[in-house]
Amino acid sequence: MKIVFLDAKTVGDDLDLSGFDSLGEVVKYDFSTAAEAGERTRDADVVIVNKVEVNETSIGKADHLKLVCVTATGTNNLDKEYLEKRGIAWRNAAGYSTETVMQHTFALLFYLMEKLRYYDDYVKTERYVDDVMFTHFSNTFHELSGKTWGIVGLGAIGRRVADLAGLFGCHVIYYSASGKNSQPGYEQVDFDMLLGTSDILSVHAPLNENTKGLMNAAAFAKMKPSAIFLNLGRGPIVDEQALADALNAGVIAAAGLDVLSAEPMRSDNPLREIKDSERLIITPHIAWASLEARIRLMKTVEDQVRGYFSSDV
Repeated sequence: MKIVFLDAKTVGDDLDLSGFDSLGEVVKYDFSTAAEAGERTRDADVVIVNKVEVNETSIGKADHLKLVCVTATGTNNLDKEYLEKRGIAWRNAAGYSTETVMQHTFALLFYLMEKLRYYDDYVKTERYVDDVMFTHFSNTFHELSGKTWGIVGLGAIGRRVADLAGLFGCHVIYYSASGKNSQPGYEQVDFDMLLGTSDILSVHAPLNENTKGLMNAAAFAKMKPSAIFLNLGRGPIVDEQALADALNAGVIAAAGLDVLSAEPMRSDNPLREIKDSERLIITPHIAWASLEARIRLMKTVEDQVRGYFSSDV
């Protein structure tokens, strides 16, 4: 069996992937274009990808290909109709990053809510040295307890965030973009209610026809001026120009993002112009990527390959 990693660099160089060696010949490419993938997968039995598009261009010459594994939960890069026509199985990974995305959600929130950039700069620039008072009140912050936390996307990650928010004393509400996702034990509200009452609004939803562009200018206009917006779902859920305008005009207080409409960030992204870290923090799609989560991810993929070829398929 030949296993080909088309973009191995996207899961990190610090992982031990030697478990795959026991399954067959392993070839790793740091990155691959669709054209390069066409040649690199020619004699592959298994292709492992993260972001490379899997379609006729990239695997059309792979006559022996039996299985495609995605080192992620999302499968937007797979042409599933083509795979089905070819009789090629596919697998994705779910649940490996729940804890780390939840953790990063709170990291973004507390950075913004407690004005940590301001207070760190206050000390690092030595304004605290020999100051007149032991404390400093110039940038007010508030308790999380008693706030309303609204969630878009109450899947595994959204529920974990909801549980922790509840422990912090928040009133948690959620909105189902499809209208079909009822979660017993959590308060479901309509979109306008979510926008108008949330002190913190976090997105943990997948990208689909119901969520693309959901957070637009009209949505931000309905939020509280004191609200903090967090996106840890998918970038295109947010109209980034509308978000930039809302932040610049004080329509909402602050935003924390781990995902963008195009990644890496493009030079024409309107959020690039906002340099005030008290209003905006963007991390480069790292919420999923703790070492522990990546180890779980690749163990899942290894088990999927092993399980596929040990079954009667």
